[in-house]
Amino acid sequence: MKARAIAILGTGSDVGKSLITAAICRLLHRSGVHVAPFKAQNMSLNSFVTPGGHEIGRAQALQAEACGIPPHVDLNPILLKPESDNCSQVVVLGKVCGKREASVYFDSRQELWSVVEDSYARLANQYDMLVIEGAGSAAEVNLREHDLVNWPVAKLADAQVVLVADIDRGGVFAQVLGTLDLLAPDERAMVRGVIINKFRGDARLFADGVKFLEERSGLPVLGVVPFLRDLMLDQEDSLDLDRNSQTRFAPDRLNIAVILLPHMSNFTDFNILGAEPDVALKYVASPSMLAEADIVLIPGSKNTLADLSYLQENGYIPALDHHLHGRRELVGICGGYQMLGRWISDPHGVEQGGASRGLGYLNTETELKQAKRTTQVEANAEDVFAQAETMVRGYQIHMGVTRLVNELPCFKVRHSVLGENARLSIATGEAEFDGAVRKDGLVWGTYIHGVFDESGFRRAWLNRARVRKGLPPLDELVSRMVTVRSRGELDRWADHVSHNLDLTSLVESLHT
Repeated sequence: MKARAIAILGTGSDVGKSLITAAICRLLHRSGVHVAPFKAQNMSLNSFVTPGGHEIGRAQALQAEACGIPPHVDLNPILLKPESDNCSQVVVLGKVCGKREASVYFDSRQELWSVVEDSYARLANQYDMLVIEGAGSAAEVNLREHDLVNWPVAKLADAQVVLVADIDRGGVFAQVLGTLDLLAPDERAMVRGVIINKFRGDARLFADGVKFLEERSGLPVLGVVPFLRDLMLDQEDSLDLDRNSQTRFAPDRLNIAVILLPHMSNFTDFNILGAEPDVALKYVASPSMLAEADIVLIPGSKNTLADLSYLQENGYIPALDHHLHGRRELVGICGGYQMLGRWISDPHGVEQGGASRGLGYLNTETELKQAKRTTQVEANAEDVFAQAETMVRGYQIHMGVTRLVNELPCFKVRHSVLGENARLSIATGEAEFDGAVRKDGLVWGTYIHGVFDESGFRRAWLNRARVRKGLPPLDELVSRMVTVRSRGELDRWADHVSHNLDLTSLVESLHT
Protein backbone atom coordinates (compact mmCIF):
# COMPACT_ATOMS: atom_id res chain seq x y z
CA MET A 1 0.00 0.00 0.00
CA LYS A 2 1.52 3.30 -1.07
CA ALA A 3 -1.13 5.96 -0.39
CA ARG A 4 -0.73 8.46 2.43
CA ALA A 5 -3.86 9.07 4.50
CA ILE A 6 -5.76 11.61 6.57
CA ALA A 7 -8.51 10.33 8.87
CA ILE A 8 -11.41 12.66 9.74
CA LEU A 9 -12.87 11.40 13.02
CA GLY A 10 -15.50 13.10 15.14
CA THR A 11 -16.56 13.81 18.69
CA GLY A 12 -20.00 12.45 17.78
CA SER A 13 -22.52 11.86 15.00
CA ASP A 14 -23.59 14.73 12.74
CA VAL A 15 -20.63 16.96 13.63
CA GLY A 16 -19.92 17.45 9.92
CA LYS A 17 -17.35 14.73 9.19
CA SER A 18 -18.83 13.91 5.77
CA LEU A 19 -18.74 17.48 4.47
CA ILE A 20 -15.34 18.25 6.01
CA THR A 21 -14.06 15.12 4.27
CA ALA A 22 -15.63 16.27 0.99
CA ALA A 23 -14.02 19.71 1.33
CA ILE A 24 -10.56 18.28 2.00
CA CYS A 25 -10.99 15.88 -0.92
CA ARG A 26 -11.90 18.80 -3.18
CA LEU A 27 -8.99 20.94 -2.03
CA LEU A 28 -6.51 18.10 -2.57
CA HIS A 29 -8.00 17.31 -5.98
CA ARG A 30 -7.74 20.96 -7.04
CA SER A 31 -4.10 20.99 -5.97
CA GLY A 32 -3.37 18.09 -8.30
CA VAL A 33 -3.36 15.22 -5.80
CA HIS A 34 -4.79 11.88 -7.01
CA VAL A 35 -7.13 11.41 -4.05
CA ALA A 36 -10.07 9.21 -3.04
CA PRO A 37 -12.38 9.02 -0.01
CA PHE A 38 -12.87 5.93 2.15
CA LYS A 39 -15.48 5.03 4.74
CA ALA A 40 -15.21 1.41 5.80
CA GLN A 41 -18.68 1.14 7.28
CA ASN A 42 -21.54 3.56 6.89
CA MET A 43 -24.92 3.48 8.61
CA SER A 44 -27.32 5.51 6.52
CA LEU A 45 -30.64 5.37 4.71
CA ASN A 46 -29.30 7.75 2.08
CA SER A 47 -27.59 5.63 -0.53
CA PHE A 48 -26.43 5.84 -4.13
CA VAL A 49 -25.90 3.43 -7.00
CA THR A 50 -22.50 3.32 -8.69
CA PRO A 51 -22.09 2.93 -12.47
CA GLY A 52 -21.39 -0.74 -11.77
CA GLY A 53 -24.79 -1.17 -10.11
CA HIS A 54 -23.48 -1.32 -6.52
CA GLU A 55 -25.02 0.46 -3.54
CA ILE A 56 -22.88 2.76 -1.39
CA GLY A 57 -23.51 5.63 1.01
CA ARG A 58 -24.65 8.86 -0.63
CA ALA A 59 -21.92 10.78 1.22
CA GLN A 60 -19.19 8.71 -0.44
CA ALA A 61 -20.71 9.44 -3.86
CA LEU A 62 -20.47 13.16 -3.06
CA GLN A 63 -16.90 12.75 -1.84
CA ALA A 64 -16.00 10.87 -5.02
CA GLU A 65 -17.37 13.79 -7.03
CA ALA A 66 -15.18 16.10 -4.93
CA CYS A 67 -12.17 13.98 -5.93
CA GLY A 68 -13.12 14.03 -9.61
CA ILE A 69 -13.50 10.23 -9.72
CA PRO A 70 -16.48 7.96 -10.39
CA PRO A 71 -18.13 6.44 -7.31
CA HIS A 72 -16.99 2.89 -6.65
CA VAL A 73 -18.01 0.23 -4.16
CA ASP A 74 -14.54 0.16 -2.55
CA LEU A 75 -15.11 3.70 -1.27
CA ASN A 76 -17.74 2.30 1.13
CA PRO A 77 -17.47 -1.50 1.29
CA ILE A 78 -20.00 -1.95 4.13
CA LEU A 79 -23.34 -0.14 4.31
CA LEU A 80 -25.88 -0.66 7.10
CA LYS A 81 -29.46 0.42 6.40
CA PRO A 82 -31.53 0.43 9.61
CA GLU A 83 -34.93 -1.22 9.34
CA SER A 84 -35.76 -0.95 13.05
CA ASP A 85 -34.06 -0.01 16.31
CA ASN A 86 -32.47 -3.46 16.51
CA CYS A 87 -32.05 -4.65 12.94
CA SER A 88 -30.34 -3.42 9.77
CA GLN A 89 -30.04 -4.56 6.20
CA VAL A 90 -26.36 -5.32 5.60
CA VAL A 91 -24.91 -4.37 2.22
CA VAL A 92 -21.39 -5.71 1.59
CA LEU A 93 -19.49 -4.63 -1.51
CA GLY A 94 -22.70 -3.18 -2.90
CA LYS A 95 -24.85 -6.29 -2.49
CA VAL A 96 -27.44 -7.20 0.13
CA CYS A 97 -26.17 -9.90 2.52
CA GLY A 98 -29.35 -10.07 4.55
CA LYS A 99 -30.71 -8.56 7.75
CA ARG A 100 -28.76 -8.70 10.98
CA GLU A 101 -29.41 -7.72 14.57
CA ALA A 102 -26.52 -5.85 16.19
CA SER A 103 -25.31 -8.78 18.31
CA VAL A 104 -25.20 -11.10 15.28
CA TYR A 105 -23.53 -8.43 13.16
CA PHE A 106 -20.77 -7.98 15.75
CA ASP A 107 -20.06 -11.71 15.56
CA SER A 108 -19.12 -11.20 11.87
CA ARG A 109 -16.43 -8.67 12.71
CA GLN A 110 -13.43 -10.69 11.50
CA GLU A 111 -15.04 -11.62 8.19
CA LEU A 112 -16.10 -8.02 7.57
CA TRP A 113 -12.69 -6.66 8.55
CA SER A 114 -11.17 -8.72 5.75
CA VAL A 115 -13.53 -6.97 3.33
CA VAL A 116 -12.43 -3.58 4.69
CA GLU A 117 -8.76 -4.46 4.39
CA ASP A 118 -9.15 -5.64 0.80
CA SER A 119 -11.06 -2.53 -0.30
CA TYR A 120 -8.57 -0.23 1.36
CA ALA A 121 -5.62 -2.07 -0.20
CA ARG A 122 -7.09 -1.73 -3.68
CA LEU A 123 -7.58 2.01 -3.21
CA ALA A 124 -4.19 2.54 -1.58
CA ASN A 125 -2.49 0.96 -4.59
CA GLN A 126 -4.42 3.16 -6.99
CA TYR A 127 -4.34 6.61 -5.35
CA ASP A 128 -1.69 8.87 -3.85
CA MET A 129 -3.86 10.06 -0.96
CA LEU A 130 -6.89 8.68 0.86
CA VAL A 131 -9.17 10.78 3.05
CA ILE A 132 -10.79 8.46 5.57
CA GLU A 133 -14.08 9.33 7.22
CA GLY A 134 -14.91 7.83 10.59
CA ALA A 135 -18.35 7.15 12.05
CA GLY A 136 -20.06 8.44 15.17
CA SER A 137 -17.65 9.27 17.97
CA ALA A 138 -13.96 8.45 17.97
CA ALA A 139 -14.32 7.45 21.63
CA GLU A 140 -17.08 4.83 21.62
CA VAL A 141 -15.33 2.84 24.35
CA ASN A 142 -18.11 0.25 24.67
CA LEU A 143 -17.82 -0.60 20.96
CA ARG A 144 -14.02 -0.55 20.65
CA GLU A 145 -13.64 -4.31 20.20
CA HIS A 146 -16.23 -4.28 17.41
CA ASP A 147 -14.93 -1.15 15.65
CA LEU A 148 -14.54 -1.44 11.87
CA VAL A 149 -14.45 2.17 10.84
CA ASN A 150 -12.51 4.48 13.20
CA TRP A 151 -9.24 3.47 14.84
CA PRO A 152 -8.63 0.12 13.13
CA VAL A 153 -8.80 1.87 9.75
CA ALA A 154 -6.70 4.82 10.92
CA LYS A 155 -4.04 2.38 12.13
CA LEU A 156 -4.26 0.27 8.98
CA ALA A 157 -3.58 3.42 6.95
CA ASP A 158 -1.04 4.92 9.39
CA ALA A 159 -3.17 8.05 9.05
CA GLN A 160 -2.79 11.56 10.39
CA VAL A 161 -5.97 11.96 12.45
CA VAL A 162 -8.04 15.15 12.65
CA LEU A 163 -10.81 15.46 15.24
CA VAL A 164 -13.97 17.36 14.24
CA ALA A 165 -16.29 18.90 16.87
CA ASP A 166 -19.64 20.68 16.42
CA ILE A 167 -19.84 23.94 18.37
CA ASP A 168 -23.43 24.58 17.22
CA ARG A 169 -24.80 21.90 19.52
CA GLY A 170 -22.95 23.30 22.56
CA GLY A 171 -20.43 21.77 24.93
CA VAL A 172 -17.56 21.88 22.46
CA PHE A 173 -14.87 21.96 25.17
CA ALA A 174 -16.24 18.78 26.76
CA GLN A 175 -16.62 17.22 23.30
CA VAL A 176 -12.97 17.72 22.40
CA LEU A 177 -11.28 17.20 25.76
CA GLY A 178 -13.55 14.34 26.79
CA THR A 179 -12.97 12.53 23.51
CA LEU A 180 -9.20 12.93 23.77
CA ASP A 181 -9.24 11.76 27.38
CA LEU A 182 -11.05 8.53 26.45
CA LEU A 183 -8.64 7.56 23.69
CA ALA A 184 -6.03 4.87 24.20
CA PRO A 185 -2.47 6.29 24.35
CA ASP A 186 -1.55 5.04 20.87
CA GLU A 187 -4.77 6.52 19.46
CA ARG A 188 -4.19 9.85 21.18
CA ALA A 189 -0.69 10.02 19.69
CA MET A 190 -2.13 9.84 16.17
CA VAL A 191 -4.30 12.97 16.54
CA ARG A 192 -2.67 15.94 14.80
CA GLY A 193 -5.26 18.66 15.30
CA VAL A 194 -8.84 19.74 15.94
CA ILE A 195 -11.45 21.40 13.73
CA ILE A 196 -14.28 23.38 15.33
CA ASN A 197 -17.22 23.15 12.93
CA LYS A 198 -20.54 24.99 12.46
CA PHE A 199 -19.64 28.20 14.29
CA ARG A 200 -22.32 30.93 14.17
CA GLY A 201 -21.31 34.55 14.55
CA ASP A 202 -17.93 36.25 14.62
CA ALA A 203 -15.26 33.55 14.93
CA ARG A 204 -12.86 36.11 16.45
CA LEU A 205 -14.99 35.97 19.58
CA PHE A 206 -13.90 32.37 20.03
CA ALA A 207 -10.18 33.21 20.10
CA ASP A 208 -9.97 32.61 23.84
CA GLY A 209 -11.73 29.27 23.34
CA VAL A 210 -9.14 28.25 20.75
CA LYS A 211 -6.35 29.23 23.14
CA PHE A 212 -7.91 27.21 25.98
CA LEU A 213 -8.32 24.11 23.81
CA GLU A 214 -4.77 24.30 22.50
CA GLU A 215 -3.26 24.80 25.94
CA ARG A 216 -5.38 22.09 27.56
CA SER A 217 -5.02 19.49 24.76
CA GLY A 218 -1.56 20.31 23.48
CA LEU A 219 -2.96 20.11 19.94
CA PRO A 220 -3.41 22.87 17.37
CA VAL A 221 -6.91 24.02 16.46
CA LEU A 222 -6.61 23.86 12.69
CA GLY A 223 -9.55 26.15 12.17
CA VAL A 224 -12.97 27.37 13.21
CA VAL A 225 -15.35 26.77 10.30
CA PRO A 226 -18.39 29.08 10.28
CA PHE A 227 -21.83 27.64 9.57
CA LEU A 228 -22.55 28.14 5.84
CA ARG A 229 -26.19 28.90 5.17
CA ASP A 230 -28.13 27.54 2.19
CA LEU A 231 -25.47 25.00 1.30
CA MET A 232 -26.86 22.80 -1.48
CA LEU A 233 -24.89 19.65 -0.64
CA ASP A 234 -26.50 16.41 0.45
CA GLN A 235 -26.39 15.95 4.21
CA GLU A 236 -26.04 12.36 5.43
CA ASP A 237 -27.18 12.36 9.05
CA SER A 238 -29.44 15.36 9.41
CA LEU A 239 -32.50 16.72 7.70
CA ASP A 240 -31.82 20.21 9.01
CA LEU A 241 -35.31 19.89 10.44
CA ASP A 242 -35.41 23.28 12.14
CA ARG A 243 -34.98 25.11 8.84
CA ASN A 244 -37.24 22.87 6.76
CA SER A 245 -40.02 22.53 9.34
CA GLN A 246 -40.25 26.30 9.78
CA THR A 247 -40.54 27.09 6.07
CA ARG A 248 -43.61 29.25 5.51
CA PHE A 249 -46.09 28.35 2.82
CA ALA A 250 -47.18 31.30 0.69
CA PRO A 251 -49.88 31.99 -1.94
CA ASP A 252 -47.33 33.14 -4.53
CA ARG A 253 -45.16 30.01 -4.28
CA LEU A 254 -45.56 26.30 -4.87
CA ASN A 255 -46.02 24.83 -1.42
CA ILE A 256 -44.55 21.31 -1.30
CA ALA A 257 -44.92 19.09 1.77
CA VAL A 258 -42.71 16.02 2.31
CA ILE A 259 -44.20 13.58 4.82
CA LEU A 260 -41.70 12.61 7.52
CA LEU A 261 -41.88 8.82 7.61
CA PRO A 262 -40.38 6.90 10.56
CA HIS A 263 -38.13 4.92 8.16
CA MET A 264 -37.66 7.61 5.53
CA SER A 265 -34.79 7.06 3.10
CA ASN A 266 -33.09 9.13 0.39
CA PHE A 267 -34.58 12.45 1.50
CA THR A 268 -31.86 14.04 -0.66
CA ASP A 269 -34.25 13.51 -3.60
CA PHE A 270 -35.95 16.78 -2.64
CA ASN A 271 -33.00 19.09 -1.94
CA ILE A 272 -33.02 20.53 -5.44
CA LEU A 273 -36.73 21.40 -5.14
CA GLY A 274 -36.06 23.42 -2.00
CA ALA A 275 -33.52 25.49 -3.93
CA GLU A 276 -36.05 26.64 -6.53
CA PRO A 277 -37.03 30.31 -5.98
CA ASP A 278 -40.75 29.66 -6.48
CA VAL A 279 -40.92 26.66 -4.11
CA ALA A 280 -41.55 26.49 -0.36
CA LEU A 281 -40.47 23.00 0.76
CA LYS A 282 -41.47 21.76 4.19
CA TYR A 283 -41.03 18.42 5.98
CA VAL A 284 -44.24 17.72 7.87
CA ALA A 285 -44.89 15.50 10.87
CA SER A 286 -48.69 15.67 11.17
CA PRO A 287 -51.67 15.44 8.79
CA SER A 288 -52.83 18.98 9.65
CA MET A 289 -49.64 20.37 8.12
CA LEU A 290 -50.75 19.15 4.66
CA ALA A 291 -53.68 21.59 4.53
CA GLU A 292 -51.89 24.38 2.65
CA ALA A 293 -49.74 22.18 0.43
CA ASP A 294 -50.07 22.32 -3.35
CA ILE A 295 -48.06 19.11 -3.72
CA VAL A 296 -47.54 16.30 -1.20
CA LEU A 297 -44.53 14.00 -1.57
CA ILE A 298 -44.29 10.58 0.05
CA PRO A 299 -40.58 9.72 0.15
CA GLY A 300 -38.72 6.44 0.01
CA SER A 301 -38.80 4.08 2.97
CA LYS A 302 -36.58 1.31 4.32
CA ASN A 303 -39.68 -0.37 5.77
CA THR A 304 -42.54 0.34 3.41
CA LEU A 305 -45.18 -1.77 5.16
CA ALA A 306 -44.44 -0.25 8.57
CA ASP A 307 -44.52 3.29 7.18
CA LEU A 308 -47.74 2.53 5.30
CA SER A 309 -49.28 1.46 8.63
CA TYR A 310 -47.99 4.68 10.17
CA LEU A 311 -49.87 6.76 7.57
CA GLN A 312 -53.04 4.69 7.96
CA GLU A 313 -53.01 4.79 11.77
CA ASN A 314 -52.13 8.46 12.23
CA GLY A 315 -54.86 10.22 10.29
CA TYR A 316 -53.07 10.86 6.99
CA ILE A 317 -55.71 9.18 4.79
CA PRO A 318 -58.47 11.79 5.37
CA ALA A 319 -55.90 14.57 4.92
CA LEU A 320 -54.68 13.09 1.64
CA ASP A 321 -58.27 12.55 0.45
CA HIS A 322 -59.02 16.20 1.15
CA HIS A 323 -55.82 17.21 -0.62
CA LEU A 324 -56.78 15.33 -3.79
CA HIS A 325 -60.38 16.50 -3.73
CA GLY A 326 -58.96 20.01 -4.01
CA ARG A 327 -57.32 19.05 -7.34
CA ARG A 328 -53.86 19.11 -5.81
CA GLU A 329 -51.01 16.72 -6.54
CA LEU A 330 -49.69 13.62 -4.72
CA VAL A 331 -46.36 11.99 -5.61
CA GLY A 332 -44.61 8.89 -4.27
CA ILE A 333 -40.94 8.03 -4.68
CA CYS A 334 -39.79 4.40 -4.39
CA GLY A 335 -41.43 3.10 -1.18
CA GLY A 336 -43.83 6.04 -1.38
CA TYR A 337 -44.77 4.91 -4.89
CA GLN A 338 -45.48 1.40 -3.61
CA MET A 339 -47.73 2.83 -0.88
CA LEU A 340 -49.84 4.73 -3.43
CA GLY A 341 -51.09 1.46 -4.94
CA ARG A 342 -53.91 -0.90 -4.04
CA TRP A 343 -51.88 -3.67 -2.47
CA ILE A 344 -48.39 -4.54 -1.17
CA SER A 345 -47.46 -8.17 -0.45
CA ASP A 346 -44.33 -9.50 1.24
CA PRO A 347 -44.45 -13.28 0.74
CA HIS A 348 -40.71 -13.76 1.32
CA GLY A 349 -40.48 -11.73 4.55
CA VAL A 350 -38.27 -9.08 2.97
CA GLU A 351 -39.61 -6.59 5.55
CA GLN A 352 -42.12 -8.07 7.98
CA GLY A 353 -44.04 -10.57 5.87
CA GLY A 354 -47.75 -10.64 5.10
CA ALA A 355 -49.62 -8.15 2.97
CA SER A 356 -51.44 -4.87 3.33
CA ARG A 357 -53.88 -2.72 1.45
CA GLY A 358 -52.18 0.33 0.04
CA LEU A 359 -53.48 3.87 -0.02
CA GLY A 360 -55.43 3.04 -3.18
CA TYR A 361 -54.69 6.19 -5.15
CA LEU A 362 -53.08 4.23 -8.02
CA ASN A 363 -54.25 0.99 -9.63
CA THR A 364 -51.00 -0.85 -8.95
CA GLU A 365 -49.96 -3.91 -6.99
CA THR A 366 -46.49 -4.51 -5.56
CA GLU A 367 -44.80 -7.70 -4.48
CA LEU A 368 -41.62 -7.30 -2.43
CA LYS A 369 -38.81 -9.49 -3.78
CA GLN A 370 -35.63 -10.80 -2.21
CA ALA A 371 -33.44 -9.48 -5.05
CA LYS A 372 -32.69 -5.79 -4.91
CA ARG A 373 -32.64 -3.70 -8.07
CA THR A 374 -29.69 -1.30 -8.10
CA THR A 375 -29.21 0.56 -11.34
CA GLN A 376 -28.56 3.96 -12.86
CA VAL A 377 -31.17 4.99 -15.44
CA GLU A 378 -31.97 7.57 -18.08
CA ALA A 379 -35.63 7.87 -19.02
CA ASN A 380 -38.03 10.04 -20.98
CA ALA A 381 -41.11 11.44 -19.29
CA GLU A 382 -44.47 10.64 -20.85
CA ASP A 383 -46.54 13.52 -22.25
CA VAL A 384 -48.74 13.73 -19.17
CA PHE A 385 -45.89 15.65 -17.46
CA ALA A 386 -45.01 18.14 -20.20
CA GLN A 387 -45.88 19.24 -23.72
CA ALA A 388 -42.41 18.41 -24.97
CA GLU A 389 -40.41 15.26 -24.24
CA THR A 390 -38.20 15.70 -21.19
CA MET A 391 -35.50 13.43 -19.83
CA VAL A 392 -34.68 12.38 -16.28
CA ARG A 393 -31.52 10.75 -14.91
CA GLY A 394 -31.26 8.98 -11.60
CA TYR A 395 -30.94 5.60 -9.95
CA GLN A 396 -33.18 2.88 -8.59
CA ILE A 397 -32.73 1.04 -5.29
CA HIS A 398 -35.69 -1.13 -4.36
CA MET A 399 -36.81 -4.65 -3.52
CA GLY A 400 -40.12 -5.04 -5.28
CA VAL A 401 -41.92 -5.44 -8.60
CA THR A 402 -44.94 -3.27 -9.28
CA ARG A 403 -47.70 -4.32 -11.67
CA LEU A 404 -49.81 -1.65 -13.36
CA VAL A 405 -53.56 -2.29 -13.61
CA ASN A 406 -55.13 0.17 -16.07
CA GLU A 407 -52.58 2.89 -15.30
CA LEU A 408 -50.08 4.56 -17.59
CA PRO A 409 -46.33 4.47 -16.86
CA CYS A 410 -44.53 7.68 -16.01
CA PHE A 411 -41.27 7.09 -17.84
CA LYS A 412 -39.88 5.07 -20.71
CA VAL A 413 -36.37 4.00 -19.76
CA ARG A 414 -33.95 4.66 -22.63
CA HIS A 415 -30.77 3.50 -20.90
CA SER A 416 -30.17 1.34 -17.87
CA VAL A 417 -26.81 0.44 -16.34
CA LEU A 418 -27.55 -2.78 -14.52
CA GLY A 419 -25.62 -4.45 -11.75
CA GLU A 420 -25.54 -8.24 -11.63
CA ASN A 421 -28.15 -8.22 -8.86
CA ALA A 422 -30.59 -5.98 -10.75
CA ARG A 423 -34.13 -6.79 -11.80
CA LEU A 424 -36.50 -4.86 -14.03
CA SER A 425 -39.16 -2.94 -12.14
CA ILE A 426 -41.70 -3.44 -14.94
CA ALA A 427 -41.35 -4.36 -18.58
CA THR A 428 -43.68 -4.42 -21.59
CA GLY A 429 -42.34 -6.13 -24.70
CA GLU A 430 -38.77 -4.98 -25.31
CA ALA A 431 -39.21 -1.55 -23.73
CA GLU A 432 -38.74 -0.93 -20.03
CA PHE A 433 -41.05 1.45 -18.20
CA ASP A 434 -41.03 2.99 -14.75
CA GLY A 435 -43.70 4.30 -12.44
CA ALA A 436 -47.42 4.87 -12.80
CA VAL A 437 -49.58 7.95 -13.24
CA ARG A 438 -53.29 8.48 -12.86
CA LYS A 439 -54.99 9.68 -16.04
CA ASP A 440 -55.53 13.20 -14.65
CA GLY A 441 -51.82 13.43 -13.78
CA LEU A 442 -52.50 14.40 -10.16
CA VAL A 443 -51.25 11.15 -8.64
CA TRP A 444 -48.04 9.51 -9.76
CA GLY A 445 -45.12 7.53 -8.47
CA THR A 446 -41.70 6.39 -9.61
CA TYR A 447 -38.80 4.22 -8.52
CA ILE A 448 -36.28 6.76 -9.83
CA HIS A 449 -34.31 8.57 -7.12
CA GLY A 450 -33.05 11.93 -8.35
CA VAL A 451 -36.07 12.28 -10.63
CA PHE A 452 -36.17 16.05 -10.04
CA ASP A 453 -32.47 16.69 -10.68
CA GLU A 454 -32.74 17.48 -14.41
CA SER A 455 -33.79 21.10 -14.86
CA GLY A 456 -35.98 20.53 -17.94
CA PHE A 457 -38.25 17.96 -16.31
CA ARG A 458 -38.23 19.79 -12.98
CA ARG A 459 -39.34 23.09 -14.47
CA ALA A 460 -41.97 21.49 -16.74
CA TRP A 461 -43.41 19.68 -13.72
CA LEU A 462 -43.33 22.77 -11.49
CA ASN A 463 -44.92 24.90 -14.22
CA ARG A 464 -47.76 22.41 -14.55
CA ALA A 465 -48.45 22.91 -10.84
CA ARG A 466 -48.07 26.69 -11.17
CA VAL A 467 -50.69 26.85 -13.91
CA ARG A 468 -53.01 24.71 -11.83
CA LYS A 469 -52.60 27.22 -8.98
CA GLY A 470 -53.22 30.20 -11.26
CA LEU A 471 -49.58 31.32 -11.38
CA PRO A 472 -47.75 32.06 -14.64
CA PRO A 473 -45.13 29.53 -15.77
CA LEU A 474 -41.45 30.41 -15.36
CA ASP A 475 -38.76 30.08 -18.00
CA GLU A 476 -36.67 26.90 -17.85
CA LEU A 477 -33.62 29.15 -17.41
CA VAL A 478 -34.73 29.68 -13.79
CA SER A 479 -34.34 25.99 -13.01
CA ARG A 480 -31.25 25.66 -15.16
CA MET A 481 -29.52 28.30 -13.05
CA VAL A 482 -30.49 26.40 -9.88
CA THR A 483 -28.82 23.30 -11.31
CA VAL A 484 -25.73 25.31 -12.30
CA ARG A 485 -25.51 26.70 -8.79
CA SER A 486 -25.87 23.23 -7.25
CA ARG A 487 -22.99 21.95 -9.37
CA GLY A 488 -20.79 24.73 -8.04
CA GLU A 489 -21.55 24.06 -4.38
CA LEU A 490 -18.63 21.70 -3.83
CA ASP A 491 -16.21 24.43 -4.83
CA ARG A 492 -18.07 27.05 -2.79
CA TRP A 493 -17.88 24.77 0.25
CA ALA A 494 -14.22 23.93 -0.37
CA ASP A 495 -13.37 27.65 -0.69
CA HIS A 496 -15.21 28.35 2.56
CA VAL A 497 -13.33 25.61 4.43
CA SER A 498 -10.00 26.63 2.89
CA HIS A 499 -10.52 30.22 4.03
CA ASN A 500 -11.12 29.11 7.62
CA LEU A 501 -8.85 26.10 7.94
CA ASP A 502 -5.06 25.83 7.93
CA LEU A 503 -4.06 22.36 6.72
CA THR A 504 -0.53 23.35 5.75
CA SER A 505 1.24 21.67 8.66
CA LEU A 506 -0.92 18.57 8.35
CA VAL A 507 -0.29 18.13 4.61
CA GLU A 508 3.42 18.84 5.03
CA SER A 509 3.67 16.17 7.72
CA LEU A 510 2.34 13.62 5.25
CA HIS A 511 5.46 14.11 3.13
CA THR A 512 7.92 13.53 5.97
